[in-house]
Amino acid sequence: MILILDAKRRLTVPATLAPARPGDYFAAEFHADEDTLVFRRIAPKGDWLSVLKSCPVPMDDLPRRSRQRPRHRPL
Repeated sequence: MILILDAKRRLTVPATLAPARPGDYFAAEFHADEDTLVFRRIAPKGDWLSVLKSCPVPMDDLPRRSRQRPRHRPL
């Protein structure tokens, strides 16, 4: 398929060719050897709360935070 840039230098891909939803992420790569532009769909970001819950180390095992002021090292 050949795509043409419009006056504002945008590519328009028909929705039937590449279905996408709002919030989908794509990585664009230009291959100079083949003179092509490749778009790859990036997996959606995971739920950070489920990742935190699946962590094998409980949060109670973390060392206490130091309350001392940071030392300034001579340069």
